[in-house]
Order: sequence, then structure tokens, then C-alpha cells
Amino acid sequence: MRFKCLLVVALLVTAVYAREPKHYQSGKLVKMQSVKCGTDAKDAKSLAGEMLGTDSQHMKTRELLCQEYMLATSSVTYTIRPKEEKHPALLPIGNLAQFRLDKDKLLLRVEDYDDKEREYEVISMTPNDEAAASTSSAITSSTNKVSEPKLTER
Repeated sequence: MRFKCLLVVALLVTAVYAREPKHYQSGKLVKMQSVKCGTDAKDAKSLAGEMLGTDSQHMKTRELLCQEYMLATSSVTYTIRPKEEKHPALLPIGNLAQFRLDKDKLLLRVEDYDDKEREYEVISMTPNDEAAASTSSAITSSTNKVSEPKLTER
């Protein structure tokens, strides 16, 4: 009796933890560039300078640069930025990558790098020329087909 209860519980636990496998799309990391993503302001005040009154009122500002990658698939080219701004990983360009879209983020892993899944935000999506041409030709061909009424002879 105990064995049957244990078997039923084990089957229920495996059914609960059974999930669909994650489906990945393939793409190639084509390009990486550094883009401006804000400024960092730091004032030149120190505790001793404030006590003695010798600190200047200058602010030190510098531009912050973020990595921006282009990920090309067969139909769409994605422009993505890492969500982790403090320590983003530098990805190898020209390698194949697998990704999946999950709600508002793109989860990417590079095959020959370290197979770690990283979060990226999608900046832009542009259709590739072949995909755009095939889609536009399909649209124009469907709008050009006008059905004429068939006349029947009496």
C-alpha cells in the first residue's frame, strides 16, 4: 500500500515539473558597436574640502557607453543591448547564437562561447531584404488578383 502511494506521489511530482522544452531560434552576431546611453555625473566634493571650504563647485561628467549588438536571422535583424549594465559580457562577433523571446526580453546564448543564457533588450527589429521582398510580392500579388464574374452561355 505504501509503495502504491509513493508511486502515485512520484508520478504527480514528475507531472508537475514536466515542462515544454524551450524553443530557440538561430542567428548570427553580425556587429557590435558602442553607443551613448547616458552620462555619469560626479561632484568633486570631499569631506575635508567641505569642512575647510576649499572644494570647487565643478561637476565631473563623462559619457557612458553601452554595447549594442546586431543579431541577424533569416528573416529579421535585431538590434539588442544587454540588460545588465554594470558587467556586460563581451560576445564574439561572427559566431552563431541561439535566442528566444520571453515577454519583454530576448534571452541569448552563444554556442561556442560559454552557453550561458543572458538577458538583452530589443532596441529595434528590421526585416531582411529577402523576407521583405517576398512579403511585399505576396501582398501585391494577392491584391492584383481580381475575380471577374464568369459569364455562362444560354
